[in-house]
Amino acid sequence: MPGGLAPCFCGRAALKLHRTELATEPRAEQAPVARFASGDARGVRRDGLCIFRGIPYAEPPVGSQRWRPPIAARRWEGVRDAFAPGPTCVQPQRRGGSIYASELAATSEDCLYLDIWAPEDARDLPVVVWIHGGSFIWGAGSETLYDGAALAQRGVVVVAVNYRLGVLGYLAHPQLSAESPDGVSGNYGLLDQIAALQWVQRNIEAVGGDPDNVTIAGESAGALSVLYLMASPAARGLFAKAIAQSAYMISMPALNETRHGHEPAEIAGERLCASLGAEDIDALRAMDAHELSSAALRAGFAPLGTVDGHVLPDQLVDIFERGDQAKVPLLAGFNSGEIRSLPFLVPPLPESAAAYEAAIRSRYGSLAEPFLSLYPSRNIRESTLAAVRDALYGWTVLKLAEVQKAAGLPTFLYYFDHTYPAATGAGLDAFHACELPYLFGTADRTPPLWPAIPETESEASLSLAIGDYWASFARSGSPRAQAAPDWPDHAVAGEFIRFAGHPRLETALAPGMFELLDEVVRQRRSSGTVPWNWNVGVAAPLPPSGA
Repeated sequence: MPGGLAPCFCGRAALKLHRTELATEPRAEQAPVARFASGDARGVRRDGLCIFRGIPYAEPPVGSQRWRPPIAARRWEGVRDAFAPGPTCVQPQRRGGSIYASELAATSEDCLYLDIWAPEDARDLPVVVWIHGGSFIWGAGSETLYDGAALAQRGVVVVAVNYRLGVLGYLAHPQLSAESPDGVSGNYGLLDQIAALQWVQRNIEAVGGDPDNVTIAGESAGALSVLYLMASPAARGLFAKAIAQSAYMISMPALNETRHGHEPAEIAGERLCASLGAEDIDALRAMDAHELSSAALRAGFAPLGTVDGHVLPDQLVDIFERGDQAKVPLLAGFNSGEIRSLPFLVPPLPESAAAYEAAIRSRYGSLAEPFLSLYPSRNIRESTLAAVRDALYGWTVLKLAEVQKAAGLPTFLYYFDHTYPAATGAGLDAFHACELPYLFGTADRTPPLWPAIPETESEASLSLAIGDYWASFARSGSPRAQAAPDWPDHAVAGEFIRFAGHPRLETALAPGMFELLDEVVRQRRSSGTVPWNWNVGVAAPLPPSGA
């Protein structure tokens, strides 16, 4: 194994690791005890790992602490049992039929906990802090999909965190800003993530982790969180590397100004408050957390980071273009079928090729022909899926590569283009998040409606390579995998890894795509009145009258 990493599986066993269910209390003489700075914790020893679950990293954000920055967890007395995950953060039910819906631990507003997987007798090992996805509305670090055992068995300490979601994590409001010594509100979920990283800095040596070698990693909203953390001055120095899987660098609302087609976040908060019949923030704080979470989603509240001039000083693209992001190596990529499992992002399709072409020409002007060349009318649905995918995820990845190169920082790009029979049969080839069971070795712990991954040597081999690459990057900043090509810095020759059956090195990721979409975003930024998110193709804004 590269870098002296111990193999954690082979052959068919690659995707069938033991579950880390902690249903029974271990015998005292077998239970590992970690001497954390925040208190002693008794965990579980399994398969060469010491596992600690449900560790509080911040005080419960309840009562008057709802919509306030997290407070570091107080030191507890005695030895805390750390056998089971902490509560899942309050969230609405998933959409019916969602392939991402899974059984979660009991939900609570008291949810700021983390789980740790560490090799036995670990010392100065790299640390991966995993930030789950779910549109900032759903999910938990304790989902079985994110079981950290496979990565940890490669010689890595894995930490998975919860953070406040939905309206509880991202509400901005003038009264909340008035309460803040910094005059800002919103971004509470991001502040939770920062608090978790601060906990890691103070405590991770107790399980053999190196606080100077922390990699933040996440997928979807977790990957967007990674970009927020790279952009936030408050997170500076808390991590040394970053992994962003299917990140989307979309525009954000400003706190109290109308910018880029977004109403002020404080105004959105006031409007939500009124729609829920709450006279003020005190009334909103008195509402049941579960009822509030579901009601906010029904009312159309869309959680997102807020440009507040403090936690997030500016739009992400502006921060990265100026080179003001954290100066760390980055591993980033996206999937070929991202939008196949996200149908709500697909606009209504025109009835004919002629109508499609007319809509594109009316909306893209001088950029219409390059757009139609990349996303032609011969298959409107496939072109639309590709256009939305590229506008959200493809442009983001290549923009990150461009700005990282300008800053002299290594960036390793991938394109996940792998499928298997159940996914193909469901029309979900290389869908959003489908790389996660390969990374975590959890093909037997996916959500119930997830297309089943077959137990074959080729699937196991792909999982082995992806896990090796990620662990190697966390260790040294240089992704390497057994029996797989070396992964060069994209800045050197434009090379990237394409995962399709097996990893292979290629060049020229989606020729022409970045140039077109970067110009689209440049024009929208210049206008100052148009967001750059999922308003793509036939859903793109019409140019101003007379333009």
